[in-house]
Amino acid sequence: MASVENPDRSVDEQIDRSAVDGGTSAETRGHHDSREAEREKFRISRFDVVTSFFMALMLFIGVFVFMLFVIWLTSRWTFAPLAIAPIIENPAGRGDNAEGFERDFEPPGAEEVEELLEPTLQDTIEAVTDAVSSVAAALTTNDTAATATTSGTGAGDSRPPGPEGEGEDIIPRFERWQLNFTARDLPSYAKQLDFYQIELGAIGGTIQGVDAVNNLASKPKARLIVDTESEKRLYFMFKTPSPLMQFDLSLLNSAGVKTSGRTPLKFIPSELENKLAFVELEYSKSKGHPSVTEIAKTVFESKSVGGGYEFEVTSQRYRKPKK
Repeated sequence: MASVENPDRSVDEQIDRSAVDGGTSAETRGHHDSREAEREKFRISRFDVVTSFFMALMLFIGVFVFMLFVIWLTSRWTFAPLAIAPIIENPAGRGDNAEGFERDFEPPGAEEVEELLEPTLQDTIEAVTDAVSSVAAALTTNDTAATATTSGTGAGDSRPPGPEGEGEDIIPRFERWQLNFTARDLPSYAKQLDFYQIELGAIGGTIQGVDAVNNLASKPKARLIVDTESEKRLYFMFKTPSPLMQFDLSLLNSAGVKTSGRTPLKFIPSELENKLAFVELEYSKSKGHPSVTEIAKTVFESKSVGGGYEFEVTSQRYRKPKK
């Protein structure tokens, strides 16, 4: 038998299917709309963009200013230099002894003794006889640069100038050191001297004592050192005319110190002297000369380092070994 389809059922199924499809589409659209609404909540607005830009700019400026503050603060800090063990030298000196080529006592000669004695009648007669006689004299000479004389039999003192003492065979610092400064103008030169705590002085003329001046870069202050024997600092003077010598005179005059007919000099503090000795010895060792007794001349030059200055060895000469 042939089957008969129910037309009403087919129509109902189509209606139900359409209803289901319509419900599904409505749910999909509702879910999409809700997602769009959620997206709108998290979407970045122009206000948020501008606000974020200004916040990032403020953060950058804050970090930049903080770094500048740290740099300024660290530049103001001063660190104490490492302590250097004092380098003490004990050079030999002849004091008031006569310069010579030996190291012995110099007794008076025969002529000097005769000058202290009252001549007797016999001596007077002998002197008259000697005046009309021809006497050959033989003088003992030495192969040295000393001048021959009959007024003494001593050979002098071979030690270098300086306080008398049996020290090492060392050329004193005031003879072997040379300090050079480089400055474009007077303020920069005064700034260097203040950095090293070097004092300027004036000696000689009709003034008794030494005028010393410090605080050179701002307000020079002068004081008079009457007891020069108590002044133990190392000092240097110009051996040849130099433009810096005029700077020294100007700084001394600005402190009210009279410089006419006087010699300017520089007083070196003990800390700087010891540091120069350390730098000198380290340079000498690097050149294969481990002892200061081998050094004949050391030239230092002041150079700008960071926010300050520092002396460096620019040249050094050495003594010939004794045979």
